[in-house]
Amino acid sequence: MSLRTTGHRRSGDVVVALDVGGTGMKCALVRPDGGVVHAERHPTGAARGPEAVVDTILEVAEGLAGKARSYGRAPVAVGIAVPGVVDEARGVAVWSANVGFRDVPLRDLVVARLGLPTALGHDVRAGGLAEARLGAGRGARHVLFVAIGTGIAAAHVVDGSASVGAHGAAGEIGHILVRPGGPRCGCGRPGCLEAVASAAAVGRRYAELAGAPATAAEVAERAAAGEPLAAQVWQETVEALADGLASGQALFDVDTIVVGGGLAQAGALLLDPLRAALHERMTFHREPRLVAAALGDEAGCLGAALLALDAAGGVRSSMEER
Repeated sequence: MSLRTTGHRRSGDVVVALDVGGTGMKCALVRPDGGVVHAERHPTGAARGPEAVVDTILEVAEGLAGKARSYGRAPVAVGIAVPGVVDEARGVAVWSANVGFRDVPLRDLVVARLGLPTALGHDVRAGGLAEARLGAGRGARHVLFVAIGTGIAAAHVVDGSASVGAHGAAGEIGHILVRPGGPRCGCGRPGCLEAVASAAAVGRRYAELAGAPATAAEVAERAAAGEPLAAQVWQETVEALADGLASGQALFDVDTIVVGGGLAQAGALLLDPLRAALHERMTFHREPRLVAAALGDEAGCLGAALLALDAAGGVRSSMEER
């Protein structure tokens, strides 16, 4: 499944899908069968403030609906994925450090502007939904999608539905305590998984030891080339991730763990030692299948499309049967 554009001027329904990140928005018109009629990207412009970001979301969504009609298609619903804490039941973006949202009734604002059924979801849960239904977790009933980038978050998807939690904050696996007394996390507590094993943490740890900056990708490459310091940092990262995933498996007992985000781009350099380390930590729990995400940075937008299709009346099956 990919955000590839198909022919524009054939009749049929589409949904408007937006994946709003701190830097950019990935947007598309998606058919119920998963075909992407049109795709585009826009800067989020978070520095302008949350009201300006909301205005941009509304303008882009309205513009996409207009494009759909110009292609002879009917926009039937809107799906939007945003970062932070999301109250999906009320359609409210409760809080987001990246975008500046605080209690923004985004679903109602989109409905008022476009007059279409609208679903609001969390970006990582939307990505997990797409990976579970359409991507690397397809065919598994219980999937844990773990996104490892600047931060670390997860989505627990059971039978095609992602758990939201009582307060919209389910899946914050990055805040499992793995190294008591370790580096202080952005949440304020020392030793969280995110503070030790995110892509940002990998670069930060290497810079502390080497006295020179490096990205997580560079650390991975240097570790593969045999540099001892990089190998040390990479092994520390793998061990911490394995501790976090073992805790996740103890809690959720999933069939498949799908690893995505920027750090997963290291491929076998990450997944091979991570599988081995996770295997060592399994006792009576069944060892999950550990795989790389398949949809890349398009997962959030495709997940938003799935949310929109669900909002339009439970038509998700046609997208998944492809």
